[in-house]
Amino acid sequence: MTAAVAVDLGKTGCRAALWDDGTGSAPDVHEVPGAPGLAADHGVELARAAVCAAVLPLLKGRPRLRPASVCVGAAGAAAAPEAARDLAGLLLEDLSADEVAVTSDAVTAHAGALGGRTGVVLAIGTGSVAVGIGVDGSYARVDGWGPWLGDEGSGAWIGAAGLRAALRAHDGRGPDTALLAAAEARFGDPDRLPSALGRDGNPARTAAAFAPDVARAAAAGDAVASAVIRGAATALGEAVLAAAHRVGGDDVLPVTITGGLTGLGEPLLGPLRSALAGSARPLEMRPPLGDPLDGARLLALDASAPHEPHVARVRRTTTHPPVPSAPVTPPADV
Repeated sequence: MTAAVAVDLGKTGCRAALWDDGTGSAPDVHEVPGAPGLAADHGVELARAAVCAAVLPLLKGRPRLRPASVCVGAAGAAAAPEAARDLAGLLLEDLSADEVAVTSDAVTAHAGALGGRTGVVLAIGTGSVAVGIGVDGSYARVDGWGPWLGDEGSGAWIGAAGLRAALRAHDGRGPDTALLAAAEARFGDPDRLPSALGRDGNPARTAAAFAPDVARAAAAGDAVASAVIRGAATALGEAVLAAAHRVGGDDVLPVTITGGLTGLGEPLLGPLRSALAGSARPLEMRPPLGDPLDGARLLALDASAPHEPHVARVRRTTTHPPVPSAPVTPPADV
């Protein structure tokens, strides 16, 4: 029997879903830690290891199923299209699939949230990006430039801003804030915070873990934390409005917000809705129809969606090799 595999590879986590389209039953899902991004050092190797670690246990549990099509939405793919194609070729062999597609996790988030239709999707998690696709085929990607040059308003951005504010209070350079106590509770001695931030090799993911603390402090009335959250909402709103402007058109434009950072709730989403209310073009806020895994499944099975120009797709031309029994491991020197 054949199957479709969808993968959502972020910087924090990597989720894989195995669909047996012959039964129509709910997919099997497996999650492992993510990877720093395809544009990072050893990005392809680390992404390959994460995808295999997520997918191979699913295939082992259903040995009669063969993955006819696999689609991976990977962080960093938009900035590293050659790496995306390299990853697709490697996974074609690793997973013994007929076809592997790799695209940006923002593209799979867009496809899942709007069911493969046009509009703007704001994907916010460890990173942040707004993707717009217009009725004329126009495409806009706004931000998603990574934690050092962009991802403004993301979990990593909020967490880092909150930690900076905590250290300013610790030094006496800034106002008192509950964020200092929150940082101490999560990371320990503030003097060791820089080393704590990089200890797992993924500083963006570690910083993003502090974002919920910032949101809780804001909800409790902390002025410094509230300013951080308002700044994030403003930055995210600007990304959506820029994407809406770039795809063109005058009709009402569907907008959906998706991603793990939506879990921060009203402390973030309330100011974000206010930031979008002044749009010159009418926007229609819609709940997401699905998540990035749904989008990856859609793109795995349909190469005619408007997202296809942004997908690296590799098809098998030789006989299937056996499916490996263990995930590929990352380079030893990383």
